[in-house]
Amino acid sequence: MLRNSLLLWPAALLVGALGLNGCNSAGGNFAKTKSGIEYKVFDKSGKARDIKPETAEADYKKRLGQIIALHVEYRTAKDSVLFQSRKQQMGFPVRVPLQDVARKGGLEEAISLLQAGDSAVFRFNADTLSMKTTGQAAPPNIKKHGNTMTLFVKVAAIEDQATAMANQQKDQQAAMAKMQQHAEKQKPVDEKTIQEYVQKNNLQGQKTASGLYYVVTQPGTGAKPTQGQVVSVNYRGTLLNGKEFDSSAKGNGGKPIEFPIGVGAVIPGWDEGIALLSKGSKATLLIPSGLAYGQRGAGNDIPADAVLRFDVELVDVKAAPAPQPGMGMMPGGGAPAGR
Repeated sequence: MLRNSLLLWPAALLVGALGLNGCNSAGGNFAKTKSGIEYKVFDKSGKARDIKPETAEADYKKRLGQIIALHVEYRTAKDSVLFQSRKQQMGFPVRVPLQDVARKGGLEEAISLLQAGDSAVFRFNADTLSMKTTGQAAPPNIKKHGNTMTLFVKVAAIEDQATAMANQQKDQQAAMAKMQQHAEKQKPVDEKTIQEYVQKNNLQGQKTASGLYYVVTQPGTGAKPTQGQVVSVNYRGTLLNGKEFDSSAKGNGGKPIEFPIGVGAVIPGWDEGIALLSKGSKATLLIPSGLAYGQRGAGNDIPADAVLRFDVELVDVKAAPAPQPGMGMMPGGGAPAGR
């Protein structure tokens, strides 16, 4: 939950209304592949497209090496939305390299049926899909709704690698500008929310220049961590209404989470807040949304623009790992952007 990560294909899509031309509902008759994928595919005019497997496979081979840009939405058997790329990607498409279909019956085969401008609905057995993407059965929070999952897709474009890279850079720059503009507007709102919470709960702490508020509840006796050192932290994360969304006790097998400090491996509020503590310290961090998950939120548990509370304990501080031979540090620690 805390770590930053790029949206990866295909596993990250599994953890999670598109304007789909002609297919904004999963109802109606589905065709079916030999591997068991149920599907409906529509061309750019909204007309249902008949797919012949042999022809589709030959057409797909011509597109190998290209990049498909698409919007996706996952829903449970009861139509609950698990993941929406338009929301998570701020309206920009997910880009996926088109490679040989190594596993039939999963996401790779489904995407291989699509052409530029297509919209589609795919229906999968949840366990089968999960096994092909993660190697494990579908998690209980998905199966409690039924053992099927529906994927809605809109293909924005199919591009060569150079074009895709250029367009992705433009999208990232535009997304960053949007986020910064929104964050500036959200700052005073978060500040008001934090101050009201502090007063209501009689917290006595300090605020940093970034807007992070922290209260040391138990001082430590060790040194403060420095950039690159590996810290071990016990934590419990809640919304300001008290709802818990994550903890090391539940989400990390009861063990402290470990990460290098100050290199973007965690949300900015953690990089800043944990660095303020001495080894052995316990503290409460109130993190404004701009230093957490911002306007995108995180999954179903953390809404957009949420101020977060973390009760943390800095258990240990270790030396930075030695660089591997031939592996130099990238500028800024090589940390990926995004959540």
